[in-house]
Order: sequence, then C-alpha cells, then structure tokens
Amino acid sequence: MKKRILLTGATGFVGRQIFAALCKADIDLILVVRDSSESRLLQAGVADIVRTADLFKESVEWWAAACQGVDIVIHAAWYAEPGVYMQSPKNLDCLAGTLNLAAGCARADVRRFIGIGSCSEYDMRGGHLSIDTPLRPVTPYGGAKAAAFLALSTILPQQGVEFVWARLFYLYGEGEDVRRLVPYLRARLSAGEPVELTSGTQIRDYLDVVDAGAQIASLALGTVTGSVNICSGHAQTVRELAERIADEYGRRDLLRFGARADNHFDPPCVVGIRSAAC
Repeated sequence: MKKRILLTGATGFVGRQIFAALCKADIDLILVVRDSSESRLLQAGVADIVRTADLFKESVEWWAAACQGVDIVIHAAWYAEPGVYMQSPKNLDCLAGTLNLAAGCARADVRRFIGIGSCSEYDMRGGHLSIDTPLRPVTPYGGAKAAAFLALSTILPQQGVEFVWARLFYLYGEGEDVRRLVPYLRARLSAGEPVELTSGTQIRDYLDVVDAGAQIASLALGTVTGSVNICSGHAQTVRELAERIADEYGRRDLLRFGARADNHFDPPCVVGIRSAAC
C-alpha cells in the first residue's frame, strides 16, 4: 500500500522543492494550502488539496480530521517574509499553529512527523554547527523554531509519532524572493548596474534549495529520527559567492564591497556540519 503524505507550505520557497521531490515518489500526496495560494501550484492534479484560510489558526480537531489516514506529515509552512520574518511577532502564531498540527497528528495516529527548523536556533558563537551544538536563539524566529523543536521532540515520541527536525542553513535558487541576496546580485549584474554590498567577509553555508527539498523528502520516506542539518558543509564567504555569480556575467567590476555597512548582529561564521543522515 502506498504511503500517504500530508505537506504544508507546498507553495513556499522550500515547500515547492519538497513537493517536486515527492512527486517523483510512489506515494499518495495531500497538500494543505491557503485559499489564495492554490493557483501557484505548478503540478496541480498530482495531489489532493485541503484548503484553509490560515493553517496556523486551525484547531487540533481540524488537523485531526485533515490527517485521517495519513502516514507522514511534512510541515514546511511558516511565516518567512524577507527582511521582516526574523523579528516578527507572527512567529508566535506559527508556533501555536504548529503545536495544534502536531496534536492533531497524534490524534489521527500519524506515524511520522517532519518539521522544518533553522540554523538560527543554534548558539552561533562557535561558527561550525553540528546537531549537538547547544541552542541559543537570539531572534523571535529562532526562538519560535527552537520552542517548537523542544516541545515536539518530547511530546510526539511519547504519542508514538516518529519525529524529525530538519534545520535549514542558507538556501538559494529557484523561486527565491527578489529581495534576497542572490536574486539581487543577478538583477543588478544582468542590468549592468553597480551592486552595493557589505564587506563580504561573512562566512556562510550555502545550499541550492532543490538539494534541500530532495534531502527533506528523503528524510520523510526514511527511518532517521531526531534533528538533522540540511546544509552543504562547505564554508564560503559572501564575497566569494558574489564574485562567482559576477563571473557568470563577466562583471566583477560592478561589485561594490563595503558600500553597505556590515550588520554587527550577524555572526561572522555560520557553517553546518552535515548529519550522517544526509
């Protein structure tokens, strides 16, 4: 019998890639989407659709009904507006809604739950982060994600639900919001316009979102439990990333490092240590 998987956030930056990867598997798929977002699905017809005005406001009972007959839940939905989400109070709504979803999963006898976390949950002072690095979030976003992890990692296994927490690092690629770094670089370079950047000395762990989606789908269909880093494990400065992209256009001369002040709240180094599961 085919596994039945419920996915939230299928129209989002990461969720679209999880959806695309799952479409290649021999499964039955259910998507929970906002009424206004269904038109953004590129592969409609390959999955059943459950519509909601706001999935983070749905009750435990609503989720229990939605999850009837579901084997695996992948919860990729979360508020993620660039430049805003890290400090937004909407993270509390996402946390509360996630706990309702998890409680509904337990009531419906879902076998496996995959949540999406963030490297911002970690104590970043060490620079190189493994799944054993202590948690020390410093933003509302990181705090809400860490709170979800701590609650669900205790509650779900007690209810007989396998729990996986996939922590994302710095993703880029298809469907990325134009306000993020890589689309900004490409838009300015393709127009032949100067690109204003910080010093570029920050060290980051960049991963293509397509690879991230594939890893999360694989985790959902596998047997690993606990926290997992979704990362490349490769250290790269922002300057190196910008120069690599500029070389595609032959326009390193347009890069203006130091034109913007460094954000002193940003950690100097964030690199993931890949989990054995990946």
